[in-house]
Amino acid sequence: MHDKFVALVTGANKGIGLQIARELAARGYTVLVGARDRARGEAAAKQITGDARSLVLDVTDAATIATAAAWIQRELGRLDVLVNNAGIAHGGAAGDASLAAITRSGAPSVASLADVRAVFETNVFGVIAVTQAMLPLLRAAPAGRIVNVSSGIGSLTSISDPAYPFRGVGGVAYGPSKSALNAVTIAFAQELADTPIKVNAACPGYTATDLNAHSGPRSVVEGAREPVRLALLGPDGPTGTFSNDDGPIPW
Repeated sequence: MHDKFVALVTGANKGIGLQIARELAARGYTVLVGARDRARGEAAAKQITGDARSLVLDVTDAATIATAAAWIQRELGRLDVLVNNAGIAHGGAAGDASLAAITRSGAPSVASLADVRAVFETNVFGVIAVTQAMLPLLRAAPAGRIVNVSSGIGSLTSISDPAYPFRGVGGVAYGPSKSALNAVTIAFAQELADTPIKVNAACPGYTATDLNAHSGPRSVVEGAREPVRLALLGPDGPTGTFSNDDGPIPW
């Protein structure tokens, strides 16, 4: 079995995912840079100081998920950390990732069901599929960690508050997909409660990435802070939580 801790970060060829991969590699992990495109994944891995390896992984493609899991089993024998970071803001034009576009595409009265399905396919079903495939590898590790990258917009408590600054932004696609992801996080945490595996959801905050056309005020270093903290939890750390770097977020 591989003698270093192993982490897989999905959607790690750019943005917060790439920063999470950088920080875990800096802490001595063998980091697998999950990316749909092989060339982009390889280019990202070369930007990381440490043991970083590109891994073709499309969270909406069962074949690439199975192939990735088989490769990890064969080459490394276990997985210590899974960061489900891959996500999309809306199913519309890739070049328009502004908050306004997210809101328009997800507004309940006009949302395209195809767009809603596309968002859920990546942000919810993709997380379930990858987690299921990687669970045997996480069970083979001494103390596996699963971190689901969520959003404060997925907090039903927050979006119900008239004073919430992002009220109405999540529409009927992106926001609800993150609410569903939070529920998925709880479900896995409850199933795995009697194991050493901890499952938590992290909100990176409004971070400047391609997801929002770089409109967020937070840097990727700030956005990666909470996912990395949860990835490195010790044995006394929590499971089944939702938090940002200021603390717990209400469901």
